[in-house]
Amino acid sequence: MSHLLPSCLSPLFILVALSPVIAAPVVSEYEMLRSLPVEKFAPLLAAQGEPDANGLVGYHRQQGQWYQAGMQRGGCWYLIGGVVAGDLSRVERGWTSIEATFARQVADGGFLSVKKPYDKELQTFDDRVETTYFYLQELGHAILVLKQSPFEPVFRERIEALKPKTRRAVDFVHSGYDGIVRKVGHTANRLFIAAKAFGLCGVWLDEPRDREAARKLVAVALTLRDAEGVFVERGGRDSSYNAVSLLMAQVLALHLPDLPIGEAMQKAMAWQRTRIRPTGEVEIGGNTRTGLGQEKSHGEGIKKVNYREVALALCYYGLVYADPSAIELAAKVAAWRERGEP
Repeated sequence: MSHLLPSCLSPLFILVALSPVIAAPVVSEYEMLRSLPVEKFAPLLAAQGEPDANGLVGYHRQQGQWYQAGMQRGGCWYLIGGVVAGDLSRVERGWTSIEATFARQVADGGFLSVKKPYDKELQTFDDRVETTYFYLQELGHAILVLKQSPFEPVFRERIEALKPKTRRAVDFVHSGYDGIVRKVGHTANRLFIAAKAFGLCGVWLDEPRDREAARKLVAVALTLRDAEGVFVERGGRDSSYNAVSLLMAQVLALHLPDLPIGEAMQKAMAWQRTRIRPTGEVEIGGNTRTGLGQEKSHGEGIKKVNYREVALALCYYGLVYADPSAIELAAKVAAWRERGEP
């Protein structure tokens, strides 16, 4: 990655290497992502692919029907990828996934939830809150990146029109706030995901209550680390879920730069890098949740390492800490993923 030199990265941020806080960026997240070599990282930004003619993404598109809001979040990453690529037609297609999601918003501010083929029971209230914040964390992310880009004037009126609907959705998550820690308080990555939903939507909607909720959830998530600073999942370490926590926390901190997570990110990443081979393959030995048959994914097969999120966690770390070696390693992980290696 010779064209992504340290001298290109270091002016982007004012950093104190061991500060507990990730410093406020000199440039926007949009500009950060634009600095990545498109040929190496474009597939990561495609997420679960293009929305179909009805705005459905991922599992929804595969099944040809709607199930729950969280399954639409890939459309937001598809939009981000279009913004970064400067592709207006792709951004427009990504926006159709947002319209399709809010077409299923219901009276309480949450979204329609339909029992999935592999579900044993209907979704509870806490389940509905969870799938809502899974969606909102990427919606807020996509809107903030879009607002930082040259496409902002094209979408300004649509973004404004979306605000009251998003406000209702965030308020629905607030109504189930106590259940978030009760339901997922044992898993750092989901606490960071909920925090990201509150925090990024709170920045966009300019709501202090949302941002404070994010900070409280981050504080709980930071307690879920072992003595060496690795995020704990089901009582141990996992090379996939530790990366998810890193990714979610780092994106959130770009927009809430006063979060005291810098030291935590550095410790968790130090271990994460020991779990990645020079080929880009992620080690699964000793994992508590992925790669060894511990859990199933969507009722089909074992839950595997999420290579996309491992690579993105490394990308963001490299950009935030002006560390080209992390971005080089991210490119290897992304290439392993693209080859479809086991």
